[in-house]
Amino acid sequence: MEDFIVAAVKVLVAFAFLLVTVMLLIWAERRIVAFMQNRLGPNRAGPIGILQTLADGVKLMFKESMTPDRADVFLYLAAPVMALIPAFLIFLVIPVGAPITVGDTTYTLQVTDLNVGVLYILAMSSVAVYAITFAGWSSGSKYPLLGSVRASAQMISYEAAMGLALVPVIMFNGSASLAEIVDAQGATYFGWVPAWNIVLIPSFIVFLIAAFAETNRAPFDLVEAEQEIVGGFHTEYSGLRFALFFLAEYINMFNMAALTVTLFLGGWQGPVFGPTFLVWILPVFWFLLKTFLVIFFFIWVRGTLPRMRYDQLMAFGWKRLIPVSLAWIILSMVAVGVRRFGLPWA
Repeated sequence: MEDFIVAAVKVLVAFAFLLVTVMLLIWAERRIVAFMQNRLGPNRAGPIGILQTLADGVKLMFKESMTPDRADVFLYLAAPVMALIPAFLIFLVIPVGAPITVGDTTYTLQVTDLNVGVLYILAMSSVAVYAITFAGWSSGSKYPLLGSVRASAQMISYEAAMGLALVPVIMFNGSASLAEIVDAQGATYFGWVPAWNIVLIPSFIVFLIAAFAETNRAPFDLVEAEQEIVGGFHTEYSGLRFALFFLAEYINMFNMAALTVTLFLGGWQGPVFGPTFLVWILPVFWFLLKTFLVIFFFIWVRGTLPRMRYDQLMAFGWKRLIPVSLAWIILSMVAVGVRRFGLPWA
């Protein structure tokens, strides 16, 4: 019974944390992009506009949701929920801090740790494409359908590159568990250099680029290209249904930033000192600091780079990222073999 209560509390805390974080992310992105473009951004609702996202959410809740006459009603209504569920499930396996020991009990700051955590994340991100495909097809309109077709091709292409980029990470750490990958990065080189997986530079770069494509962020936001297909797969959605897609997109952005930190930047690893409560808090602080720095990079890229053409997007994924990932896997296999068994002539 105690384990069930602990698990339920973790799920509720994770849910509330994601909702509050997404509200802050939307506000931060609007303010930062406005600053980059010499605008003010949201500045009316709350101090420096920080309650603007809450105001928009309340407005969308009371806004009328229209259903197109030619829509497949069941899939049309199910698609927003299907987009949100994988986004929440991915966050459940991400460790946000070091384990906390209270008395004889140790609590992990992670809802659950799977020994196939990396594969689980790839599976959940693959499921997310169904929501976009169903949303576009079930709307009964050609523009959402074009957006959903683009989304399926784009996400499948870049998921292949993302999966290949994670193979060297699993080989070097000897585990697919996110908690164990973070623990492995707690070691040091030469006694002081953190042994983070960012030393696997090709994997880090490929994963980061694929993360932009997976979350439909600029310059890979072809799925929602307003100049070409009105609004993409969610053109026929309004009100709370549209809000669920919007919420899922920003949760996915946070998830990808958190995964980048977990897999390549040491996760919650960082200097820890002081009394017990500070030892508990500091790992969470380092994790959030790294994650928000990666998110800032996401926002910076959006405010800087123009959108790619669709043929450039597909060619870059299949002709550049995937061959580079395959070549890097071969080199990583050789390096792991030498590290484990030594040189054959030695």
